[in-house]
Amino acid sequence: MSLNSMIAKVTDDIIRRSEPTRRAYLDQMDALAKTGPARGHLGCSNLAHAYAAMGDDKTTLVADRAPNLGIITAYNDMLSAHKPYETYPNLIKEAARKVGATAQVAGGVPAMCDGVTQGEIGMEMSLFSRDTIAMAAAIGLSHNTYDAALFLGVCDKIVPGLVMAAASFGHIPAVFLPAGPMTSGLPNEEKAEVRKQFARGEVGRDELMKAEMAAYHGVGTCTFYGTANTNQMLMEFMGLHLPGSSFVNPETPLRDALTVAGTERALEITGLGNDFRPASQVLDEKAFVNGMVGLMATGGSTNLVLHLPAMARAAGIILDIDDFAQLSAVTPLMAKVYPNGLADVNHFHAAGGLGFMIKELLNAGLLHADSTTIAGQGLEDYSKEPKLIDDKLVWTDGAGETLNDKILRPVSDGFQKTGGLQSLDGNIGRAVIKISAVAEERRFIEAKARVFHDQEGVKAAFKAGEFTEDTIVVVRFQGPKSNGMPELHGLTTPLSVLQDRGLKIALVTDGRMSGASGKVPAAIHMSPEAADGGAIAKIRDGDLLRLDAESGELVNLTEGFEDREAAVADLTANAHGLGRNLFQNFRNHVSPATSGASPIV
Repeated sequence: MSLNSMIAKVTDDIIRRSEPTRRAYLDQMDALAKTGPARGHLGCSNLAHAYAAMGDDKTTLVADRAPNLGIITAYNDMLSAHKPYETYPNLIKEAARKVGATAQVAGGVPAMCDGVTQGEIGMEMSLFSRDTIAMAAAIGLSHNTYDAALFLGVCDKIVPGLVMAAASFGHIPAVFLPAGPMTSGLPNEEKAEVRKQFARGEVGRDELMKAEMAAYHGVGTCTFYGTANTNQMLMEFMGLHLPGSSFVNPETPLRDALTVAGTERALEITGLGNDFRPASQVLDEKAFVNGMVGLMATGGSTNLVLHLPAMARAAGIILDIDDFAQLSAVTPLMAKVYPNGLADVNHFHAAGGLGFMIKELLNAGLLHADSTTIAGQGLEDYSKEPKLIDDKLVWTDGAGETLNDKILRPVSDGFQKTGGLQSLDGNIGRAVIKISAVAEERRFIEAKARVFHDQEGVKAAFKAGEFTEDTIVVVRFQGPKSNGMPELHGLTTPLSVLQDRGLKIALVTDGRMSGASGKVPAAIHMSPEAADGGAIAKIRDGDLLRLDAESGELVNLTEGFEDREAAVADLTANAHGLGRNLFQNFRNHVSPATSGASPIV
């Protein structure tokens, strides 16, 4: 199948737009690749420091004929998704030894759990943790003694930060090793219903806690299709995972076999062999387009609309939110995974998963079939699935048809004709909306605004019974310059309750919403933000707003709106407490949300 004309157009637009920065980036990576890892040029004292703790591996390292892998790990046991990484370094080292190579833990990076910090001060450092992770990984790899890097990370900001680091060290290969989702617990829909019952005062905190513990019950990613699992999809569509490895459960023989295979593959694609695949070649324009198509086809997290531009800029590539909208227009929504449906990612994987989707999208000309991946040349490899047969890891043909059409459908019979995301534009600014979980009759709303400067104000108004008519809730001064752009996931339950009562409700904000949100129409990532002179700061209570997710329109219909003075908020409290003072420089220099909201790229 020939490439879809819109896929080709968007790719060409990105290539033209990025030509100067991409060329400069590739020139830098080529120069670094030619010099190679520094351990062949280091002095004896330098080498002794690098090898001092390596025990029996010292002989192999000193010989300098076999590749040495640098492991960047985001392990901690606060994150259920990252707990499995505790055992990965030893498994990787042993796999390397068996083929005459070596591996070292180059460094650890911070990894916070957004589920713990939702609605708390710590959430104001969540987005900036992505850039901190990129810098921390760069420090780990800066010893320049590694022929390839293995990246151990799964969750929300961690994978994007690691990809930014991989791009910065794009002269060596980068292989990402996933840990997989936790096994299914309490269905996500039931968990959400208990949350609404608690918000309505129908159940107590003991019932709420019981439901939450039953949903989040073991090691692995949370099972809904939020940012963490969207990251895993992305790594497969972009060719940084081994095929079919994203959604294999932790602590299983197949999971361990894939970790060993990922190690072996990293060793095969270094500059010391005949199949050199540096990260700079994998992370090209086609890879990012493939990733965006995967985002649309799966109805993935809106957080990736922030992260993908930042990841791309680290590789000299410039994305625009219009790229997302144009790709969405030709990409059908093929999956229904909570919050877009009732299934979780384990059900999605069992129904055919990413392998089925990639095969379908390739056959429809909606992906670049010739992209470079860690596995080989072309995405066809990613339509296969890994299996352990007689204790040997093999890849077999994936599902030729969906095994559950309530969860997964072919391109020809998608759940909707367009993808899960839409860009919005108008006299308030530019924003994005996730519509894959929003009922069609709720995608247009024209209603009066109710303006707040934090989510706690919205919750207080809800508890006081102040929402009695159709309303567009505006929450501003939540952008990256204001307070680090925390997720406003705490608004999901009260806004959903209002919607369940029959009101037409929408949210407009310069902040973020979690990848777990979506049934209430939410125009998010508004840019320019209120703290950066954005028109969202001029909205007043009672203004008539229109949000049309089908046409991409977001406007204030009130006469004289644009001539007003912008509201000003006291943001001094955002500059201290729990380390927020350390991130003031980030807030001062962060780019707009439309460019990735990054202070470093």
